[in-house]
Amino acid sequence: MPDTPNQPTSFSAIDFLRTKSLANVVQAEIERMIIDGEFQPNERVNENGLSQRLGVSRGPIREACSALAAMGLIEIIPNRGFFIRSLSSEESQDLSEARAGIFGCMTMMLAERITAAQVATLRALLARMDEIADLGEVHTYYPVNLEFHKQIASMAGNGRLNAIYQSFVRELHIQRYRALSSPDVLHISNSEHREIVDAVEARDPVRALIAGRAHILNGMVRAKKAQPAGEAKAEEGVAPRKTRRAAGANANARTASAAVAASTAATASSPSSAGRAGNASPATAVAAPTAAAAAPASTGTAARAARKPRGTRAAG
Repeated sequence: MPDTPNQPTSFSAIDFLRTKSLANVVQAEIERMIIDGEFQPNERVNENGLSQRLGVSRGPIREACSALAAMGLIEIIPNRGFFIRSLSSEESQDLSEARAGIFGCMTMMLAERITAAQVATLRALLARMDEIADLGEVHTYYPVNLEFHKQIASMAGNGRLNAIYQSFVRELHIQRYRALSSPDVLHISNSEHREIVDAVEARDPVRALIAGRAHILNGMVRAKKAQPAGEAKAEEGVAPRKTRRAAGANANARTASAAVAASTAATASSPSSAGRAGNASPATAVAAPTAAAAAPASTGTAARAARKPRGTRAAG
C-alpha cells in the first residue's frame, strides 16, 4: 500500500528547497539568533559550533555570514573571522534619527493614500500585539512589531524609501530588541502604534508624521535605558580617537610653550645677555624658540653631569 499521506510533506520540502537556498536558510537562522540575543555584540561567530548545531558544512555558514555582513549585522575582521557587529552610541543615534525621519515621512505619505483594507490589516496587528503585551512575551511581540512597521513601510508606496528604511532596520535589530526587552514597555510601545494608526486612518498627514517620528525617537530612549551597564561604562571610558589625538597635541603644545617661556626668562636675567639684547638679529630671534623647545631634554643631562664627583668625570 503506497504511503500517500507522506507525499505532501515530501513535495512541500522539495518546493521549499527549490525556492530557498541552504545559505538563505542558514542566514535566516543566524539572524534570528542575533535578534534573540543568542549572540552578543563583538562575539566571534564560531563556524565549527554553528556547523554542528545546524547540521550543515561551513560553506553555507560563511556565505550566510558574508550576506549578514553586507546587511550590517556582522563585521568581517581579516585573519580573525566573523564578529557580531556592535554599534557605538553615536552610530546608533545617527541611524535611529535617520530612521525616525524616514518612518515619519512614510506615515505621512500613508495618511494621504491609505485604504480601508490597509487600516483593517494594521488594526489586526494592533490587536495581536495587545494580546501578547498582556502576556509579557517580548520574544513573541518583537516579530509582530517588525511586521507592523514593515506593513507601514510597504503601504506607503515608495520603494526607494522602503529600501533605505529596511537597511536601517537590519542594522538596528539588537538595539530595537533591547528597547522592548522589558514586558512593562510593550503596552507603551503599542499605544504609540495605535496613535500612528489613528492618525493615518483620520488621513491627517501632519499628525501621522509627528506620531511616526515620535515613536522611533521614544524607542531610542528605551534602548538607551536597556543598555547593559558594562557597555555603557566601556563607552564612557574610551574617548573618541580624534579627541584623544587633539588632547595629546594640546598637551605637547603647552609643554613647548612652557619651555620657550622658561628659556626666555633665563636669557633675560643673564647680565651678559642684557647688553646684546638690542643687537639680536631677526634670524636669531626666530631660531630661539626652536632651541628653547629642545632645552628640557638637554638640561637634565647637563645637571646630572654637574652633580658627578670630579674623580668620576676624570675617569670617564
